[in-house]
Amino acid sequence: MERYRNRKEAGKILARALSAYAGQDDVIVLALPRGGVPVAFEIAKALQAPLDVFIVRKLGVPGHSELAMGAIATGGTAVFNEDIVEHLQIPESAIQAVIAEEKQELNRRNAAYRGSQPFPSLKEKIIILVDDGIATGATVRAAINALKQQKPKKIILAVPVADPSLCEKLQLMVDELYCPLKPSSLYAVGAWYEDFSQTEDEEVYTLLKEAKQLKKNGNKI
Repeated sequence: MERYRNRKEAGKILARALSAYAGQDDVIVLALPRGGVPVAFEIAKALQAPLDVFIVRKLGVPGHSELAMGAIATGGTAVFNEDIVEHLQIPESAIQAVIAEEKQELNRRNAAYRGSQPFPSLKEKIIILVDDGIATGATVRAAINALKQQKPKKIILAVPVADPSLCEKLQLMVDELYCPLKPSSLYAVGAWYEDFSQTEDEEVYTLLKEAKQLKKNGNKI
């Protein structure tokens, strides 16, 4: 396989790799929105597991927001790409300003996607953490560090595509890692999908609602 058709296909391929976890009561699939949600939906559906979102926000370098200097996650955990912070000599005041801004968006998304629904307890759970691909790894590392504080039984990272050297580093942070596509030259995550159109909020709401309904009905459509 050279490329995925779309996030749905990527999710189905990962679901097959994770089939050993089907039907287990202690499994929960957590998606990094927004792009991770369509991938995670297919996994949750195939494994008959609950689906939820875990919000993480990239901390972009001031003036170069696409370049990640770190990330923050639900619960206040922050990780930094120290090399970038030091190389660009980003002042602490600038870092704190970006954190404050991204915290607002993180809280907005939590309210928008989850409403008043309390976040599920992750203690002694098998967490399958899903995104649609990994570029710098800052977002995923923030998520993993935040999830570890919840004392889960196991953290499994499942992503369709990532840089092989990054996979090696992330493998050390989790119990298991599934990544079917590890191109030697990643360039950009979207390059490995035929359709990488942006996942909108509306699709996130719809898939979360459908996953909840499927779980309630015993995954019978």
